[in-house]
Amino acid sequence: MTPPPSARPRPPLDPGVARAFDELDDIVVSITPDDIVRVRESATVAPMTDLTQHGAFTRAARTIPGATGDVAVVVSLPVECPRPVPVLLHLHGGGLVSGTPDSEMPAVTAMADRVGCAVVSVDYRLAPEHPFPAALDDAMAALRWLAGPDAPAQIDPDRIVLTGVSAGAGLAAALALYARDHGGPRPAGLLLQAPMLDHRSASASAIQMAGHGSWDRAANEVAWAAYLGGADGAGRVSAYASPALADDLAGLPPTFIDVGSAETFRDECVAFADAIWRAGGDAELHVWPGGTHAFDLMAPWLPLSREARRARRAWLRRLLRRA
Repeated sequence: MTPPPSARPRPPLDPGVARAFDELDDIVVSITPDDIVRVRESATVAPMTDLTQHGAFTRAARTIPGATGDVAVVVSLPVECPRPVPVLLHLHGGGLVSGTPDSEMPAVTAMADRVGCAVVSVDYRLAPEHPFPAALDDAMAALRWLAGPDAPAQIDPDRIVLTGVSAGAGLAAALALYARDHGGPRPAGLLLQAPMLDHRSASASAIQMAGHGSWDRAANEVAWAAYLGGADGAGRVSAYASPALADDLAGLPPTFIDVGSAETFRDECVAFADAIWRAGGDAELHVWPGGTHAFDLMAPWLPLSREARRARRAWLRRLLRRA
């Protein structure tokens, strides 16, 4: 008899990742609903020099019109910008219940600096105070703004790449689906880092990694329950909330997906890439051996983290040469 996933051995951790886990004391393995406020309050703020890559970017907070009110965004433009440049429309991680526009900004602006892009990061509304579709509405507002006449003149509206980490990456996938189906602007590409795509949390990797790594199955279930606001129990979850439910992924822009082999989201990421291929689409998938969820943000100095960043930059350069 085949043992259940939870009884099977877990994939080995990369040695550097394993050491980092032993040394770091702020890794979130799991949360309960009562932990959401604590997780929000424990977030650290990066130095301004890291946010702007030591002055390579100007930085401005803006408000743009949204579906039900103004949406806050942070606009980071290259200081040297003689012509319109591509833009990364970034959606931060945090399980859709925490995080800020600056959560991953040092890493995002570092990538943008190397590739030659601007960055717009969205301060989308968080659950449980604002369940689905609030975050999607805010992301859609930002996409429409970037593609419209009121966007900064330094931005090329034909080269908008949706990016995100974890929940933000799942939100970026949902945004691409929603824009495809509702006549929204078509992004040039999707760059998804360990996307949170499936509210069911029932994959082999979700079960296998329960209680281990960072952001385990229990944390995932808490976050999805907050975001869906009871829709799951009613059996009416939309693919615009949980993109793994989409029947057809045809028509998505070229997509990059990466994920660790030792993390909750591994199998849903692989399945999403496979669904893009089966629909005739363009997807590049990397499963980093021994990587946990967001390993490269927790331990950016590791060789595995550097390899992951190189792969993202290489894909982004190829994409923008074609766009």
